[in-house]
Amino acid sequence: MTDIRRIAGLWRARTPSRAWRIPARLWRRCDVTIRDLPLALLLAGGSLLPAIRGLGTELGGLPTRHSGALAVAVVALECLPLAVRRRWPAACLTLVSLGFALDQLLGYHEVAGTALPIALLSGGVYLERQRRATAIGFSVGYVLLAVGLHRLGGTESVDGFVTFYLALALAWGTGAWVRSARATEAERRRSEAEAARVTERTRIARELHDIVTHHVTAMVVQAEAARYLVAAPDRLDETLNAVTDTGRQAITDLRHLLDVLNPDHNTDVRMPSAAELHALVEQTRRTGQPVEFAEEGKPAESVRSAEFVAYRVVQEALTNALKYAHGARTVVRVRYGEREIVVGVSTDGSGSRNGSPGGSGRGLAGLRARVDTLGGEFIAGQEADGGFIVQARIPAGSAT
Repeated sequence: MTDIRRIAGLWRARTPSRAWRIPARLWRRCDVTIRDLPLALLLAGGSLLPAIRGLGTELGGLPTRHSGALAVAVVALECLPLAVRRRWPAACLTLVSLGFALDQLLGYHEVAGTALPIALLSGGVYLERQRRATAIGFSVGYVLLAVGLHRLGGTESVDGFVTFYLALALAWGTGAWVRSARATEAERRRSEAEAARVTERTRIARELHDIVTHHVTAMVVQAEAARYLVAAPDRLDETLNAVTDTGRQAITDLRHLLDVLNPDHNTDVRMPSAAELHALVEQTRRTGQPVEFAEEGKPAESVRSAEFVAYRVVQEALTNALKYAHGARTVVRVRYGEREIVVGVSTDGSGSRNGSPGGSGRGLAGLRARVDTLGGEFIAGQEADGGFIVQARIPAGSAT
């Protein structure tokens, strides 16, 4: 047994598996008419074999006749149209039905009659227009065929005609069901793709808002402050350097985001971690905003998504503080627990918003959506003393 397995393994190793893939790939690229032609030829050739000639469907009870040249033509009329069963299903069904009617009326009873349910099945799947008219026309034609067989002396009972008709209707119905199932699956995939596109666009829009709003707000505030530092060259130089650094960071983040939009670029939206909160707070302090920062605990390595949302909450809260309470005392507290990250940012109401850009409230709405996605809680609102507070509880799972 071991030797047999070894030989089988060597055979599989030497078999050129890729050599089989090339013909299969070329076959799939062929037109559907070429791919359906072998079935038509196989059925036609099998029907002409002497051993099975006259052993096909017998409808009406007419005696079987000896086959001749006309029988070959009838077999060709029944089988060859199957080559276009997907490209022109209506024409295929019409020709195959005509061939089947001649086969029964002339008493050949060839195996080629099997092509009729195949054509009906294909029509149910691939026919796009005038489906009801096609079904009615086929039914009328079947009634005429039954009447013709009866007048030629057929002995088939009404029950036999009805049973055969129901079998043909089942083939059509099966095709219609397959068509409906495919359409449903295609619609489901289209809906999922559209939902994925909307989700991705929303995600990128949030990232773009967070990046641009924060950096641009910091630059505006710093540039506004520079107006009043003409008499203090050292502080003016420091402020201008801060504007330059902020602009460079904005360009870096925007380039990364544009790379994400490029379909040929294999990357994802950069996710800042909790370790970058210190740099974020320091950047805000350089704009002249007094920020107190306190952390409790340490983030776990398995909660990157929660860290990312926590970073965005702090970033948006600091951006709003620069916009609406520049110069006011701002307190940032972040607590890392085993199952959650709690963020709180409060700003006194004693600052000034002179020269700061306005906002649309889109940032807070985006934060609420981010936190809700993770199943957390988000609160933002005005305090009694005129200040503003932002609080978020972000589930982070069990630390490991």
